[in-house]
Amino acid sequence: MSLKELKGQGHWPTVLAAFLYFDFSFMVWTMLGPLATEISESLKITQNFVMSADQKATLLAIPVLAGAILRVLLGFLVDKIGAKKTALISQFIVVCGLFYAYFKGEHITYNELLMVAFVLGFAGGSFAVALPQAGQWYPPKLQGVVLGLAGAGNIGVVIDFIFAPKIAEIWGWQSVFLVGAVLSTFIFIVYMFMAKDAPSNVYKANPKKLKDYGKLLKDKDTWWFCMFYAVSFGGFVGFANYMKVYLLNVYKPEMSAFGLDFIAEGNVLVVAGYFGALCIFAGAILRPVGGAIADKLGGIKSLYFFYGIVALLAIINATFNLPFGIAIVVLFLIMANLGMANGAVFQLVPQRFGKDIGIMTGIVGCAGGLGGTALIKTLGWSQSTFEGYTAGFFIFATMVFVAILGISLVKTRWRTTWGATSGGRI
Repeated sequence: MSLKELKGQGHWPTVLAAFLYFDFSFMVWTMLGPLATEISESLKITQNFVMSADQKATLLAIPVLAGAILRVLLGFLVDKIGAKKTALISQFIVVCGLFYAYFKGEHITYNELLMVAFVLGFAGGSFAVALPQAGQWYPPKLQGVVLGLAGAGNIGVVIDFIFAPKIAEIWGWQSVFLVGAVLSTFIFIVYMFMAKDAPSNVYKANPKKLKDYGKLLKDKDTWWFCMFYAVSFGGFVGFANYMKVYLLNVYKPEMSAFGLDFIAEGNVLVVAGYFGALCIFAGAILRPVGGAIADKLGGIKSLYFFYGIVALLAIINATFNLPFGIAIVVLFLIMANLGMANGAVFQLVPQRFGKDIGIMTGIVGCAGGLGGTALIKTLGWSQSTFEGYTAGFFIFATMVFVAILGISLVKTRWRTTWGATSGGRI
C-alpha cells in the first residue's frame, strides 16, 4: 500500500478532522493523569483535604471508566444520527465541563472533581466516533493504516504530559482546564467544517437497535476482540494515566537529579511529566505503524509479536529493581508495542465486522477502557498493599499471556472462515 494509493481514495479532510478530534479529545480525557499530584497538593493547602492513594486512583480511573461506557453509547449514536452530529454533541459537553472546572478553580471539591472526571469520559468516547467516521470512506485493504492514522490521535496524552505540569507550575493547575476548553472549542469549529459523513454510494448506514447489540454480544468473536483490546489499549491508557504517579513513587530522587542538571530547574513534577511523555509518545505515534504492519503481515502474526514483547518486558520490570535509565527504556518499549498492538487489533475488527463497525468500535473500545480502569486500580492496589508495583506488573503480564493464548485458539478458525473472504490479510 502506497501513500499515493491512500490519497487517491476516500476523503482525507475527514481523516484529518477525525485525527484532530481524537487527538485533542484524548488530551482532555487523560488530563487528570499529569495533574493528579498538583490537584492533590492544592486541595490539601486550600481545603485541608488529604487525598488518599485510593482516592487518587479513583479520580484517575473514572474518566477511563466513563469513557469506556460512553463509547458504547456514542457508537450507538454514530449508527443512529451519524458520526459528525455525535462528535459535535459530545464535544460540546466536554467544553462545558472544562470551563466549569476552570471557573471553580481551587474551590472545587473532590466530589465535583469526580463529576468533572465523568464528563471527561465523553472525550474518551471520541474513539467510537473518530475511527468509524474515517474508516467508512475506505476499502478493507486500507483499514489498518486509515484507522491507525485516525487512532494516532491518542498522541494527545503526550501533549498533556509535556505541557500540563509546566502550565500548572506557572499559572496553577486550573489554567490547564482553561487551555483545554479553548482548544476543544477550536476543534469543535474545525471539525464542524472539515468532517463529512461518507455518502451512501461509499458507505451505507445500517442503524442498529438495542437487540442488535445483544446479537453482536452473542458472537464469540466480539468477546475475543474485547479481550485483545482490553489488554492492548487498556494497557496503553492505564499506564498513560498512571505513568506520572508511578514515576514519582518509584524514581523521584533520580528524576530530581535529572531536573537539577538538565530540565526545568529541578521541578520534579515537571520532569516526571517529560519522562512520562517520552514513554507515552512511543505508543501514540506507532499505532498507525502497527496497523500498517498488520496490513502487510496479518493482524494475528503482528499481535503475537507485539504481545510477546510486552509480556517479556512487564516480567522484567516486575522481577528486577531496574535503574531509572533502563526502566525508562523498558517502559518506552512496553508503550510502543502496546500502541502497535492497538493498530493491529483494529486492522482485524473491520474485516470481521465491517457492516457493524460503528457499534463494534463502541463495544471493543468500551472493553479497552475497562481494561485501562482495571490496570489503574491494580497498580494502585499493588502500591497500597505491598508498597510497590511488582504484583501489579505480574498481573498485567499474566493478562497479556492470556491474550496470546486466545490468539492461538482462534487463529485457525478465523483464517479459514471470515478471514478467507475479508479482502485483507489476517
